[in-house]
This record gives sequence, structure tokens and C-alpha cells, in this order.
Amino acid sequence: MPLSQVPIAYIDLRFSVHATEDPDKVLEAVKRILPADYFDKIEFQRDNLEGHFGNPIILFETRIKAKEIIKGFIDNLSSNLSELDKDALLKEIDLHVENGSLYLRLDKQSAFQGELKLCSADPIRVHIRFRRKRAEDIVQICRELGMLP
Repeated sequence: MPLSQVPIAYIDLRFSVHATEDPDKVLEAVKRILPADYFDKIEFQRDNLEGHFGNPIILFETRIKAKEIIKGFIDNLSSNLSELDKDALLKEIDLHVENGSLYLRLDKQSAFQGELKLCSADPIRVHIRFRRKRAEDIVQICRELGMLP
């Protein structure tokens, strides 16, 4: 799909680093889900938070609006997400699509090893905002982009 036709307005990434985790390793994991050519152009906002028991948590967030980075991210996601995860995502699509957005949770540990896997606990949260709002349109676009079977 040509850059001018990318039907995505932006992608938000959000993840936390707990006291037991190395921030550099978590950033390395996130770097592996992003297009390598553009990682240095992505700036993360960093907030220091406190957990329920007083433990330090660092929250990282960014919004990607550049079409070439969006396309690179989607291409990477489409080619590296397993068919099993794509099938599972399609079966549960109603849980992931809401108001023109697709919400995904990617496993930090797998990302560090260079694999993209869906997960539910302590994820890298991905919010993909589409230019169209209807769930049917989003499913069709995701199929065309290779994110769904």
C-alpha cells in the first residue's frame, strides 16, 4: 500500500518498566517491534510513577504520526505476528476494536527476543487509530495490511 493511502491516523505505544526490570532492556524490546530505520526518530515521554506498594514504575508513551513510520510499524507487525496470533485476534476482534481504533497488547519478553506475540499481562500496549470508524472497515483494512488472515 502506498504511503499516501495509509488509512491510519496515528499509533500510540505505551509500556511500563517495573523496579525489577532494566529500562534499557525494555526499550530494546520495544525497539524490536518498531521499524529499525526510524527508532531514533521516535521520542518517548517518560513519567515516574509509584506502584501500589510504593515501588517505582516508569511509564513510557509515544504517538507516531509520520506515515513512513506507521507503514514500517504495520509492515513489521504484519510480517512478524504469527498466523496463530492473527487467527486469535480475528476470533476476538470485538474485544480489540472500539470507536475507530484497534488495541493490541504485545509481550515484552517475546519482543526482546525479536518475536511479536499477543499477550495480556504487563504488555507493550499498541493503539492503532484508523481514519475509518466502522469495525467492519477496520477488519477489512487489517486484512489488506496483512494483520489479519
